[in-house]
Amino acid sequence: MVDYHASSNQAGAGGVQTYMEQENDWDRDLLLDPAWEKQQRKTFTAWCNSHLRKAGTQIENIEEDFRDGLKLMLLLEVISGERLPKPERGKMRVHKINNVNKALDFIASKGVKLVSIGAEEIVDGNAKMTLGMIWTIILRFAIQDISVEETSAKEGLLLWCQRKTAPYKNVNVQNFHMSWKDGLAFNALIHRHRPDLIDYDSLRKEDPVTNLNNAFEVAEKHLDIPKMLDAEDIVGTLRPDEKAIMTYVSCFYHAFSGAQKAETAANRICKVLAVNQENEHMMENYEKLASDLLEWIRRTIPWLENREPKNTVNEMQMKQEDFRDYRCVHKPPKVQEKCQLEINFNTLQTKLRLSNRPAFMPSEGRMVSDINGAWHTLEGAEKGYEEWILSEIRRLERLEHLAEKFRQKAAIHESWTDGKEAMLTQRDYETSTLSEVKALLKKHEAFESDLAAHQDRVEQIAAIAQELNELDYYDSANVNIRCQKICDQWDVLGTLTQKRKESLERTEKQLESIDELYLEYAKRAAPFNNWMEGAMEDLQDMFIVHNIEEIQGLITAHEQFKSTLAEANKEREAIQAIQGEVQRIAQSNGIKLSGANPYTTITPESIDNKWEKAMEMVPQRDDALQGELHKQNSNDSLRAKFATQANAVGAYIQAKMEEIGRISIEMNGTLEDQLTNLRDYQTTILSYAPEVQKLENDHQLIQEALIFDNQYTSYTMEHLRVGWEQLLTTIARTINEVENQILTRDAKGISQEQLYEYRTSFNHFDKDHSGALQAEEFKACLISLGYDVENEKQGESEFNRIMSIVDPNGSGAVTFQAFIDFMSRETTDTDTADQVIASFKILAADKSYITADELRRELPPDQAEYCIARMAPYTGPDGVDGALDYMSFSTALYGESDL
Repeated sequence: MVDYHASSNQAGAGGVQTYMEQENDWDRDLLLDPAWEKQQRKTFTAWCNSHLRKAGTQIENIEEDFRDGLKLMLLLEVISGERLPKPERGKMRVHKINNVNKALDFIASKGVKLVSIGAEEIVDGNAKMTLGMIWTIILRFAIQDISVEETSAKEGLLLWCQRKTAPYKNVNVQNFHMSWKDGLAFNALIHRHRPDLIDYDSLRKEDPVTNLNNAFEVAEKHLDIPKMLDAEDIVGTLRPDEKAIMTYVSCFYHAFSGAQKAETAANRICKVLAVNQENEHMMENYEKLASDLLEWIRRTIPWLENREPKNTVNEMQMKQEDFRDYRCVHKPPKVQEKCQLEINFNTLQTKLRLSNRPAFMPSEGRMVSDINGAWHTLEGAEKGYEEWILSEIRRLERLEHLAEKFRQKAAIHESWTDGKEAMLTQRDYETSTLSEVKALLKKHEAFESDLAAHQDRVEQIAAIAQELNELDYYDSANVNIRCQKICDQWDVLGTLTQKRKESLERTEKQLESIDELYLEYAKRAAPFNNWMEGAMEDLQDMFIVHNIEEIQGLITAHEQFKSTLAEANKEREAIQAIQGEVQRIAQSNGIKLSGANPYTTITPESIDNKWEKAMEMVPQRDDALQGELHKQNSNDSLRAKFATQANAVGAYIQAKMEEIGRISIEMNGTLEDQLTNLRDYQTTILSYAPEVQKLENDHQLIQEALIFDNQYTSYTMEHLRVGWEQLLTTIARTINEVENQILTRDAKGISQEQLYEYRTSFNHFDKDHSGALQAEEFKACLISLGYDVENEKQGESEFNRIMSIVDPNGSGAVTFQAFIDFMSRETTDTDTADQVIASFKILAADKSYITADELRRELPPDQAEYCIARMAPYTGPDGVDGALDYMSFSTALYGESDL
């Protein structure tokens, strides 16, 4: 028994085996679609005859004519070119089986392992097995050897078809069935290789029969490809048989294989020519680049060798800027060209060597070594030019530096001497006081020191001028004139300095006696004047006090100041007497006093004026201090009044907060009784609001008086406001909690005793009386109620589940209301989404949907319309027009994403 679906592991059968593995459903497909069997009969018969005709015979019925094995062996000899064992000519069944077995053995020897097909089925005329055997032969001898870009067999044939038909419109070969149904792909293959046989543009995709017949007739007439299928068989079939199409297309491949070889040869020639053309282009490009670069070097070197000197630094810097522009702008592209030239040369030589071409030899003088030599000469000229520029700039900079230094020093000296002659010749000391004369003498001594210091500068100016003359500076004449003028002026200043010194020393002795009195006056007037200015500043000083103690301290200090005024007045009179003595001496000796006291700017008139002003300020200060004392007494009364009311309100709020805390924990009586008591308690608290408002009024007076502290109370208005608001919020929250407990009790059917038990358990574990249980407190409470949450694995998982219910926000605390809601869910029965769905299903008579009429019939009008408005249309396969989806609606009611 042999199986044409499997192949051996031999290397030569790889393509057949791969395709066979994709065709393991051939038997079933053939049995399900008789049209495919018809197409395969016709195609395989034509294919066999195309080869048998070479031996002078053919077959009419594929399953009948191969039964004796003779024509089967002949077919294998024709397509393989090999001789098979001699056939047996007997007519008996055993002879036929032996012949068929010889054919099957030959097929197996070609690398095809046949399983489940035996010679008996072929001898008996089994059509399915015969067609399978022929398909195996076609795969092995017509398709397996097809290879396109490392793909073979079916994939290679498909890739070949895709490549050949890619340029044609309306052709997209993706398989061997539907892609060929309109006939355009067959015509495209013929036109690609023999455009003279097909007018492709005249074909229409809408006329597949004409397209197919055209291709089949042209192939049979001009390409010696027998007509293997009828156009009607392909068009009339929903999906043409893949094996029949592959067999037909393989004939086209083999018919055009010669053209393929020619195309390959042409491609090889084009490739060789392209390489040669590219090499020639690179050679031409090298020659041009080399010539241009050498010409640029030839033009540049003379410019770099020009050493014509300039007279100024600016001119040389312009040369340097031109050189920098050459280095930064003109040369870099040439460096790149030289580098690219070498790269192109090396690349060209490599390409020539790889393509077995002789090495490239540039024309004379354009070798890479020639270019490198020229480039080396260029860089040598560059270096010399740059060194010359820098040397010239340094030389000119030295000259200009000396000239600029001469100008600067000369300008400084001339500026210093400007006005000095006029200063030395003036007679200002004749009308000066002793201190002024002494000052003039000190100033003159300082001038003499300055004059001596400038001696070095004059000598430096002369030395620089001498050096400029020696270096042949172009403006030496002007430098010499200026230097001579400076030296002449220097001699004049020396003579005038000595004469002025003698005059100042003579005048000094005449004024010393008067100066002693001026000095005494200054020593006593200065501290007295400072005392008066300080006193006036204190008397006018603004003061800010916040209590009685501070204002009383200021009053005491003022009284101490007033007690010193008599002694101060005596000192004032003594100072005025000194000035009178100066006037008496000057008049008696005929001395002309030219100005005020040289030791002080304080005049007798200014002392008297300040004294009078200070005496006027004393009573004004008395009035201001007494007014502030009255104000502080009034503020102290406001503090005491506010403190009394604030202490009372603060104590009231604290007491009420404690009572509410105690009430919320105890919760005696029924919930209704607790609610009534709490509302009465709330009314009592609200009745205390006028006292808080009274405190607000007192606080307003405090603010208007700019009082910022109060030693009589620790309460502030902000603190009491927060406390009062917290008190009102706490009683309202407690009332709301009881109301929610009543709602929970009524909705869940919880008894008063259960609520009491919940409250008792909650309060027991609320150790800090915060109104909420922390996670560990809540776990202890659950354990006391019988929940198993202590187990290390299951208990922890259960506790986390419960916490996600009572604390969905993850705050870590459980309120009493959340605790009650959880306990009520645990102990009472509640509606669920499943229950609501079940109820809707009853109304819908067990259907998966419900209609608007059913809802209006079963539910009250407002609730029916509510459901109709919110239910989504039903999309199930069993729905009707107007069907509504009650399942998703019920799920959404409970906030669930699905059932």
